[in-house]
Amino acid sequence: MPVERIPEWALTNVDEAAIVCLLARSFDTDFGGRSYFKQRHHLRLVRREAGKIIGHMAMTFRDVRLGDRLVDVAGLAAVACDSDHRGTGVATALLRTAMAEARASQAQFVLLFGTAGLYAGAGFQPVHNPTTYVEMLGARTGPVKSEAAETLQVLALRDAAWDGGAALDLLGCLF
Repeated sequence: MPVERIPEWALTNVDEAAIVCLLARSFDTDFGGRSYFKQRHHLRLVRREAGKIIGHMAMTFRDVRLGDRLVDVAGLAAVACDSDHRGTGVATALLRTAMAEARASQAQFVLLFGTAGLYAGAGFQPVHNPTTYVEMLGARTGPVKSEAAETLQVLALRDAAWDGGAALDLLGCLF
């Protein structure tokens, strides 16, 4: 069963409602009835079975500042799999597709905030850069925060090396 690629602007009301339901079942966090937590993404990857969305991964493309360098990154977020389909390769297929998308882009790294074993298996490395970001809760802009990243993971896509000691400015909210 293939992974479907949906640009954010092409997301239908029906698919968005299905993603909202999947995220509500998959996370303890309140998404506020939205198909995203902090901010809309650029691309949705979904897997369907019998027309029903059973897996979802969002991708974002943006610049971040790593030390003095401005760096293009792909961000992964809102990874969810219907409980009846966990352990069947849905998340792996989504991640494989996301990696192909990221490699085809200008991104030098893929970043995510999470701890699932799936990510380590794909080559992601945990990093603890001092990180600056704008807090967003309940779809409202909050204060600028600076703290060590606890669940940040990075995968290099090109020859550039990630500097784990450099300050990371996300130039906006978390993914």
